[in-house]
Amino acid sequence: MIVSMHQPNFLPWLGFFDKVALSDVFILLDNVQFEKNEWQNRNRIKGPGGPQWLTIPVRHKFPQTISETAINNDMKWSRKHWNAIVSNYSKAPFFSEYGGAFEEVYKKQWESLVELNRSLLEVLFDLLGLQKRIVFASEFPIETTSSQRLADLCEAVGGDVYLAGAGGHDYLDTKPFEARKIRIAYQSYEHPTYPQLFGAFVSHISVIDLLFNCGDQSLSIIRGDKAV
Repeated sequence: MIVSMHQPNFLPWLGFFDKVALSDVFILLDNVQFEKNEWQNRNRIKGPGGPQWLTIPVRHKFPQTISETAINNDMKWSRKHWNAIVSNYSKAPFFSEYGGAFEEVYKKQWESLVELNRSLLEVLFDLLGLQKRIVFASEFPIETTSSQRLADLCEAVGGDVYLAGAGGHDYLDTKPFEARKIRIAYQSYEHPTYPQLFGAFVSHISVIDLLFNCGDQSLSIIRGDKAV
C-alpha cells in the first residue's frame, strides 16, 4: 500500500494531485507548524498580466500548527478572491461547469484555515475524479517528529511504501522506514503544458487554472496520460 503525505495547502499546484493519484492513502499533515505566506495560505492564478497571488489573511503566532491557524476575517478576503477568479476565468471553457462548486465554498464564513483548505481539497478531488482514502495526521496519537513521525504514520495506516516528494532526498532519514520494512519511493514530476488564457504558458500555478481550461481532461493532463 502506497502512502504519501503533504500539508493541506491552499488550491495546490498540479504536482500535489499527481502525488495523490499515485497513492492508496493520502495523509494531510494538519498538525505541523504553520509557515506564514507559504503555500498553506496562498497560491497563484493566471490573469492578463501574468501570475496573480490569492492570499488568505491569517492570525499567526509562532509556533502554532496549521490546525491552530485562524483566518483573519477582519479583511474582506473572500469577496476579493472570488472576484479575481471570476475576472480571470469567466471566459475559460469550463468555468461555467466548475465555477459554482468553488463559489459555494467562498460564500461560507470560514474561521479555520485547515477547514477551508479541507473543503476546497474535497471539491478538487471530486472534480478531478480522485477517489482516494484521505486522512489527517491529527487523527493518530503520534508524538514523534521528523522522519520518525512520517514512518510512524505510514505504519499506522498499514503502508508498506512511502512516496516522498522529489526533495525528500535532501532531508529524509531512511532508518525509521527501514526498521519498519517500509520502502521509500520518490515522486518525479514533469509539469505538463496545456491550453491557457492570456498568452504564454505559465507553470506551477493553482490547479484551478487547469480545471477551468481543460475540464474533465485535467487528471489525464496532470498524470501525463500515465496509468495511476
